[in-house]
Amino acid sequence: MTKQLLKGNEAFAEAAIRAGVEGFFGYPITPSTEFLEYMSRRMPELGRAFVQAESEVAAINMVYGAACTGKRVMTASSSPGISLMSEGISYIAGTEVPVVIVNVMRGGPGLGNIAPSQGDYFQMTKGGGHGDYFPIVLAPASVQEAIDYITLAFDLAEKYRSIVHIVVDGNIGQMMEPAELPPMRKIPKEAPEWAVTGAKGREPNILTSIYIDPVDEEVVNIRLLKRWLEIEKNEVRYKEYALDDAEIAVIGFGTAGRVASSAVRAAREEGIKVGLFRPISLSPFPKKQIEEISKRVRRILVVEMNSGMMLEDVKRVVQGRVPVEFYGRMGGVTPFPDEILDEIRRVDSNTADVADLEREQWLDRLEARIAGGK
Repeated sequence: MTKQLLKGNEAFAEAAIRAGVEGFFGYPITPSTEFLEYMSRRMPELGRAFVQAESEVAAINMVYGAACTGKRVMTASSSPGISLMSEGISYIAGTEVPVVIVNVMRGGPGLGNIAPSQGDYFQMTKGGGHGDYFPIVLAPASVQEAIDYITLAFDLAEKYRSIVHIVVDGNIGQMMEPAELPPMRKIPKEAPEWAVTGAKGREPNILTSIYIDPVDEEVVNIRLLKRWLEIEKNEVRYKEYALDDAEIAVIGFGTAGRVASSAVRAAREEGIKVGLFRPISLSPFPKKQIEEISKRVRRILVVEMNSGMMLEDVKRVVQGRVPVEFYGRMGGVTPFPDEILDEIRRVDSNTADVADLEREQWLDRLEARIAGGK
């Protein structure tokens, strides 16, 4: 394989094709539209199914139906579109069919804007639709990781008969950088045993998410929960940098984590003992790893492109062992490395037993930065 200069959304889409996706159903929405546009050309060239639906609601239900046949199917959208898909996503979870969903997140709430954000963290990691289920959520931080994890997403979806969300922000969807695409996989000829493929010569397979008897529904919930506990044991993913001797740990995912890595390197050059922990699986969350880090460092700084959502999960894991600080940008604003470096310096100089993380204090600092034109 050789590296090519690839645009995020297009590389994402080609990687899905090479991973064996047989059906794509979607509706255009910025900043994910190039994904759909690329699929509209490539899928028919390969004799595979592409449908631009009349809405995101229609698209996710097409995905649902196609997934029941055992084919590799997917959709890609952006924050408001994912909200419209939420009912269908829950139906897919309840029916236990594998589906991959890409969310190229944008600023909000509401219609918001088309700028990059991580404001969908709660929506993605805490369900994404009604009912009692847990999705797998992967968060790449580069075009190469987006390519790599979409192949992984299909494998995990099929292994656990689960939804797998891949969440990136508009930066990764729109940026161009060198990356390698994998070879084309062969599409399996045989459908899974559970799939709806016609019942000639056998008993029909029944795929449904409706169980009128509460006891029957509870049996399904127990099965889903047992499967999730297995996922928590086996599918936690993350990356670390310079944590061996670190006294401060910076935790960030996706673009925020990528930007933080530059700040961590700069802080190291200043002699600050700081390291980076970047969760890749936001769900299952790397609880044990962060718990261990909290036993070795004196402070933690969480960096996000939202108002402090992953922060809640980090604090829940740390349980007050060390102060947990926060820095975030909102509304589609991407932080610069120098902003995070300033925060690392502040955290390093803070020797108090409690964190300077009250939202009022963080907002005061953020508003002062904005007023200063930074």
